[in-house]
Amino acid sequence: MGVIDLTTMPVGAKVMMDTAPIIYLLEGHQTLLDPFRPLFEKIDSGEYCAVISVVTLAEVLAGPIKHGNEILADRYYQLLTASPNWQFQEMNAALSLMAARIRVRYQLKLPDAIQVASAIYSQSAALITHDQGFSKVDEIKVLGL
Repeated sequence: MGVIDLTTMPVGAKVMMDTAPIIYLLEGHQTLLDPFRPLFEKIDSGEYCAVISVVTLAEVLAGPIKHGNEILADRYYQLLTASPNWQFQEMNAALSLMAARIRVRYQLKLPDAIQVASAIYSQSAALITHDQGFSKVDEIKVLGL
């Protein structure tokens, strides 16, 4: 897994966002967010397109829902599914088959295999994460801490 070197990605590239960096942004975790901030700025400016999976959307929404804050959950939902420069990768049969193969090959938990498969399926240039568990994946560039 490499550090987040944005010079390796062309303008217009798609980047699959794992859950943790998005939570750092939404909850304002300054220290944890700092390494990802330049990437989020490039997404905001339209230089990159962020892609999220069904796993990321569900995980991000679970926090506010757990605390009974449906308004915040809806705000996050709208932000992640209807904002410019953000794309939601739908789950389908072909992506499911890919996730199953990735799960078996790398012995990943199913949610992690879905993240990797979604990144590949969406033709993202990289998977952006804070999870060291993706470091053994070689089908897609994995960038993070």
